[in-house]
Amino acid sequence: MADVAIVGAGLIGLSIAYELAQRGAEVIVYDRDEPARAASWAGAGMLAPYSESVADPAMLALCRASLDAYPAFVTELAHRSGVDAYFAVEGTLHVARDDAEFARLVARVPEMRANGGDAVVLDRADVLAREPFVTTAAVGGVFVANEAQVDNRRLGRALVAAARQLGVRFERAAQIALEHDARRVRGVRIPTGFASATTVVNAAGAWAGALDGVPEHARIEIRAVAGEMLALAVPAGALRALIWRGNRYLVPRSDARVLVGATVEERGEDARVTAAGMHDLLDFALGVAPALRSFAVVETWAGLRPASPDGLPYLGATALDGYVVAAGHYRNGILLTPLTGRLIAQLIVDGNASGLEAFSPLRVREAHRVGANRSA
Repeated sequence: MADVAIVGAGLIGLSIAYELAQRGAEVIVYDRDEPARAASWAGAGMLAPYSESVADPAMLALCRASLDAYPAFVTELAHRSGVDAYFAVEGTLHVARDDAEFARLVARVPEMRANGGDAVVLDRADVLAREPFVTTAAVGGVFVANEAQVDNRRLGRALVAAARQLGVRFERAAQIALEHDARRVRGVRIPTGFASATTVVNAAGAWAGALDGVPEHARIEIRAVAGEMLALAVPAGALRALIWRGNRYLVPRSDARVLVGATVEERGEDARVTAAGMHDLLDFALGVAPALRSFAVVETWAGLRPASPDGLPYLGATALDGYVVAAGHYRNGILLTPLTGRLIAQLIVDGNASGLEAFSPLRVREAHRVGANRSA
């Protein structure tokens, strides 16, 4: 018997497992795939809450606190696992190619600063001096100095290694279902049989809303939003900062690659790489940095982001005793990895739900109740 069974071995599930194990819990993590795959593997590792324009105050506070937690988090993981996740605060450069686009960028600066972003306006010469690969057609930009990135694939490997060192067990299962009685969870059922657990955490990402066995009164709503990306092999140091234009970005990596992302496509659980998606990304990349046209495309991939109806993650206890949810992070799953793990572990071990109130899964039932009353 495990104290806690976690369904989903992405970065969120891994972080929860790691934090729980540090607190002495016996943890087993179930997934149908290898740990740290799916959206956790497919992301770009951007930690950019000020560029994302997070509107909800509670969500912004959560994102800022998680960004602040990152340096100590990756340092601790590197010490335990021997895997460096390459956290780096290199800032985000927003590039404008015409006067109207530049005016829209400049108009966002007060909001970025109010939210905590260290944002400055750059003229054309400043942009080109900071990033020589950027197109000479740029008219200006905005630089947000206190945004960062992490290598999400290395972060996944670090979490797996550190969790295993602390005794966390991992099991692959093609099918996973919640088991419960009328009052509380009993554990999970997998093809090899029933595994009892005092607490079950649903951290299944884009599939969290469809976990088998969950009673209707404890279900959450999650939809999958596809995103395609590609990587170019470039000379080391060709780009320094994250480069952003519109809703597309370039992310320089320490392994002499630049990641180009990402499309946003409402097409269900379709994680194919498409010709249209690659065309869109290459058109953006070459429009921002034409010198990239001579470098090789070395990887293409797609992932599924888990989105909730109101744009906020579900974090905390549900209407079923012992059933906890940590899902629906959408574009901020990597950013929120450290703090989600800590807060969910505190909830399970200490019963402390502080910091989770705005993200309670119970808000689904409350919204349905209010809607029903209005209809009546």
